[in-house]
Amino acid sequence: VQLQASGGGLVQPGGSLRLSCVGSGFTMDPYSIGWFRQAPGKEREGVSCISSRNIITEFTDSVKGRFTISRENAKNTVYLQMNSLKPEDTAVYYCKSIVPGTPYDYWGQGTLVTVSS
Repeated sequence: VQLQASGGGLVQPGGSLRLSCVGSGFTMDPYSIGWFRQAPGKEREGVSCISSRNIITEFTDSVKGRFTISRENAKNTVYLQMNSLKPEDTAVYYCKSIVPGTPYDYWGQGTLVTVSS
């Protein structure tokens, strides 16, 4: 079982990125998957999660209206579309199942997003 986050990079303020979280070895369909982030010198925080029924929960007020989580079960993938990026969005972004004990309930390597001019 492997969970791979990708799509990060360097982007200017106001730009966009789409992160992908791809699962392999086990279907993600039954599980709620969340995106989390950890900025330099700060604690990890939840960004958003999406349930198996596409119910979305946003954990961070600062991204509301700018970030959108979605899933494509046929590709075993969860996305995070990030628009109107700000320097304070700079962080390593991680994805994982939010249900303890499920196959994707572990922290992978994450993907680094840097917002800077």
